[in-house]
Amino acid sequence: MATKVLSEARPAIRSIKRVCRPSFRTAATAAAQKKEGDISDAFASLSGMSFEPLEPRFKEVKARLIAGNEQAVHESWNRLLASLREETSTISKLGSKVIPTIDFKDIDNASDEFRNEHKKRGVAVIRNVVPSHEVLEWKDGLREYIKANPQTKAFPPDNPQVYELYWSPAQIKARAHPNLIKAQRFLMEFWHSKDPHALVSSSHPTMYADRLRMRLPGDAKFALGPHVDGGSCERWEEEGYGRGRPYDAIWQGRWEEYDPWESSTRLPVLSDLYQGVGACMSETGPYEGTLLVNPLLNRATAYFLLRPFFSPKVAAEETTAESYSEAFLHPDNWKMDLANSWLHGATPGHGQELRPSLHPHLNLPSSMIHVPRVNPGDYVSWHCDTIHAVDKVHAGQSDSSVMYIPACPLTVANAEFVARQRECFLNGTPCPDFGGGKGESEHVGRPGIADVEAVNPVEGMQAFGLRQWDSDAPGLTNGQREVMDRANKILDFYD
Repeated sequence: MATKVLSEARPAIRSIKRVCRPSFRTAATAAAQKKEGDISDAFASLSGMSFEPLEPRFKEVKARLIAGNEQAVHESWNRLLASLREETSTISKLGSKVIPTIDFKDIDNASDEFRNEHKKRGVAVIRNVVPSHEVLEWKDGLREYIKANPQTKAFPPDNPQVYELYWSPAQIKARAHPNLIKAQRFLMEFWHSKDPHALVSSSHPTMYADRLRMRLPGDAKFALGPHVDGGSCERWEEEGYGRGRPYDAIWQGRWEEYDPWESSTRLPVLSDLYQGVGACMSETGPYEGTLLVNPLLNRATAYFLLRPFFSPKVAAEETTAESYSEAFLHPDNWKMDLANSWLHGATPGHGQELRPSLHPHLNLPSSMIHVPRVNPGDYVSWHCDTIHAVDKVHAGQSDSSVMYIPACPLTVANAEFVARQRECFLNGTPCPDFGGGKGESEHVGRPGIADVEAVNPVEGMQAFGLRQWDSDAPGLTNGQREVMDRANKILDFYD
């Protein structure tokens, strides 16, 4: 079968409905553009909203989730609190040292120690993925692109830090770079499937167009607190994450058996029921506008999912230190409570947020730790369920700049998304997951297909949906061959 590659002269492509962190794009969203906006629209806290009980139907959603397992869930909650107390103490003492680090040249022979720590923590740093001089050239190019297009939207408008840019020359070069695609493949292969026939290939990254940040010293407005990407209320809803049931072990009172790296259960998930707007380029260290993470992957996930099912018997005393007494946190002070519609930190159409007052047992002031100091060309990865945040204040002396470049496997749903995203790329409009509008359609210097091909004519073009996948390549599983064939048909390469 002849290989097909899209060219600039190709007629309009049919639309298919549908930061460094490995994530799964799952299920289809409506074809229409989302409302125009910026990053503040994606989070309740940045939009000035407060957290409060949701509509009454969520009370019934919670009751159905654990029906018949109430006692087992209560017992598992008590075990979880004990485990969290021990683990958060360890994290508080070790800080950034718990985050595994590896050099790009070593990823083909990664040690068992690195692999085990990465699976446990859900966070990793890969050093020297792209040469620093090349990345600094990208950053200079970004500044020129922004200067040439002063109409670019950004947050906050009076002192831009996060730009609504998806198709700048620098982003195109980074996403298609052979080293970055190899690093993504390495990270995605930590995932596995209990279904040998699952239509997913973690060996074949697809491109996802996220934004970029160029945070300036002294900034305190982009104070995005602890949060988790991939929806909020959807994690508890039958028609959201309930479609694939990745969290069943948690709902059944067996949180220790929850496997955050199992992929097949995430394939049917719908993470955007409410149409929410939802690579390092600097030398950046702690308190310099950098990333904070909670490296307690399975425990932290189990906790924020179970938190809405429990309430304290005796409320906490007023505190300004965001810390709580042993008596308040003790399991004996917590009862199962299914009489309310709280989903703590969840708001329809916004990301899942976490706060010490809502999630006291996570001890967020201590368990949210800075990633190690990173340099231009390093790649910071975190699991799609990882709690993460940014420094409240950028107290450094230079900009803290990153491109958000998720690693996404080839799946049927991701192929559907890439088809829509490809049309946005050709037209210069925002990635379908984000605020709509004309985006960069009128920007000077916006790249096209030839620019992707110049960087990486095979894997880069495939990741962008601009070249067909080779389902006849040796060594593929039957599931990989089938998902490639389906993707090629979705992307209009097969009749």
